[in-house]
Amino acid sequence: MCSLPFLWSSLAFAQDIQYSQYYANPIYLNPAFTGSTSLTRVGVNFRNQWPAMDASFVAYTAYFDHYEEGINSGFGLIIQGAQESFTQTRLNEIGLTYSYRLKLNEKNYIQAGVQGSFVARDALFDRVILGTQLNIDTGQIVGEPGEGFEGDSQIKSADANAGLLYYGEKAWFGVSVAHLLEPEISYLADNSNQLPMKYSLHGGYRIDLAAGDINDYFNNTDQERSLGLGFNYKKQGEFSQLDLGAEFFFEPLVLGMWYRGLPTKYSLPNNESLVFLLGVNIPVGLDVGYSFDYAISKLGTSASGGSHELSLRYVFSPKKPKNRRYSGQSFFRY
Repeated sequence: MCSLPFLWSSLAFAQDIQYSQYYANPIYLNPAFTGSTSLTRVGVNFRNQWPAMDASFVAYTAYFDHYEEGINSGFGLIIQGAQESFTQTRLNEIGLTYSYRLKLNEKNYIQAGVQGSFVARDALFDRVILGTQLNIDTGQIVGEPGEGFEGDSQIKSADANAGLLYYGEKAWFGVSVAHLLEPEISYLADNSNQLPMKYSLHGGYRIDLAAGDINDYFNNTDQERSLGLGFNYKKQGEFSQLDLGAEFFFEPLVLGMWYRGLPTKYSLPNNESLVFLLGVNIPVGLDVGYSFDYAISKLGTSASGGSHELSLRYVFSPKKPKNRRYSGQSFFRY
């Protein structure tokens, strides 16, 4: 037995952190996205989930990838971390990624990617009250929080992910499997609990709309306008989740709305939410996105504070003109 916030922490850290802007966190979503821009890219994602609760979650990822045209290969680095506020449980991971691109024709490609990672999980149990410390008759706590805990406060392990990605001018579809090695995640000496593999199906389609005009007082330039539809289905152990949404891109702004929710036999908080996105594509190659998760589950936004997420991505311009397969903030611009 344990306190309720610690139970939420255990459930959350037994599953992966889910990002609302998954399309703006490409290598975390699928290692096959490594090098998908045909250029060099860096990005950072930050998520603050349930800030109004004692058991809130803060997570981030930072990544770098580069495509080497001569060998049809992409190389990347991803660093991620997460922390739960109540028990100060932390996760830190660093991974190397590789992808290989197969050209089907002038407009369609397939990429296969793999990732190898080193993972460290740390826990501070000095705030945890175990069920054995509770006096049921008097309601008093016997001893100090954390007393009687037997186990390691740090777990180090290796892990691996793999994925496959198809993309063309307007559509993309991918499948990925994370935690192929199913690393140990239990801190208890007398218990074994492995992180289950996570399966993900994701894709999107872009619908081009009539172009507009941008007047900069000197001349008029075409304003790209398009509508993107996308989905991301995830399954890990007994848990499953589906994100469905759309984004409207009218250069340089992006407006999006997503629905997250899939019924399961578990009544977990934040199982369903509406996600609202505001983004901007700065012509120098910088994309910025902010999203807010409005909880429509029993947990509610007033109790949890919802979730805030920020994404930053920068794509380096090539020294020589080449076939650039990426621009803009929207998910369909991989």
